[in-house]
Amino acid sequence: MNPNDDLPPAMPDPVLPAAAQASESSSPQAKPAVAGYEAVLVQFAREYMQDRRSERRWRVFIRMFWLALLVFVGWALFSQQHHHASTSSTPHTALVEVRGEIAADTEASAELLLSALKQAFEDPGSQAVVLRINSPGGSPVQAGIVYDELKRLKAKHDKKVYAVVEEMCASGAYYIAAGADEIYVDKASVVGSIGVLMDGFGFTGLMSKLGVERRLMTAGENKAMLDPFSTVSPKQQAYAQAMLDQIHQQFIAVVREGRGKRLHETPEIFSGLFWNGEQAVKLGLADAMGNLDYVAREVVKAEEVVDYTPRDNVAERLAKRFGAAMGEGAIKAVRQLPALH
Repeated sequence: MNPNDDLPPAMPDPVLPAAAQASESSSPQAKPAVAGYEAVLVQFAREYMQDRRSERRWRVFIRMFWLALLVFVGWALFSQQHHHASTSSTPHTALVEVRGEIAADTEASAELLLSALKQAFEDPGSQAVVLRINSPGGSPVQAGIVYDELKRLKAKHDKKVYAVVEEMCASGAYYIAAGADEIYVDKASVVGSIGVLMDGFGFTGLMSKLGVERRLMTAGENKAMLDPFSTVSPKQQAYAQAMLDQIHQQFIAVVREGRGKRLHETPEIFSGLFWNGEQAVKLGLADAMGNLDYVAREVVKAEEVVDYTPRDNVAERLAKRFGAAMGEGAIKAVRQLPALH
């Protein structure tokens, strides 16, 4: 028998604090575990706050970016619209550029050229309008629209129009130039090409070699006219040729009307050929040699040149690129501005 079996169980020491007694009763391994858990919580809290601050800064940046972009676009468009208002007080030569292909949705489209021409003619400071041309031509429809409007504006405002040719003034570009009172060229300019064309390809021979069968159904015997995968019937070819001849005659009538007795007609003048500037003057397709500065200084007698040509500026390119998304984002950013703090 063990003498200690009759002893009562040990009682807590009343002198030691309860926390100390609990610490003594716990195992030594519990202390590092609690400390490690607290360190993880502190680290997690720090990273969470950093993420929140970073997210907030990024959100503020995005809002300010959209606002700045909206202000920039508005300023650029406003400044372009009022660009000529500050320069119309003094006499000047109004310039409108005709560059590149004449077609819809290009810098030489009828829509853009007409807008520029109206501003140039309506400006009380413009003494005359100069078309500086460097174009291989393009759509007869677009060229015809510009030519007709040019005639109307000349009669309405009683101002002269001069065409100045740089490297090229061919086909539809010359169609427009014919509406000018005088045409000036460089001796090496390319002028003319008074004609009309319609081009395409035919793949019927290639399809036969490859064993490809064309399956085409139409309602209307001429609906598939000039289809590249079908043979061209003589009747349809004659119809297309007659249409081209008619448009060609319209072109010829415009040149005769614009150039009048100055034009020295030859059998080749309306054949689609083109000539250099020196030959063009001899044929009456142009009036004299000269560039923009010469015409403004010596002909118009207004040496200052103001450019009315519409430009596809950075703001417009941004607006086209971002489209509705940009506008929506900008409006949303403006609405959220009061929430910034």
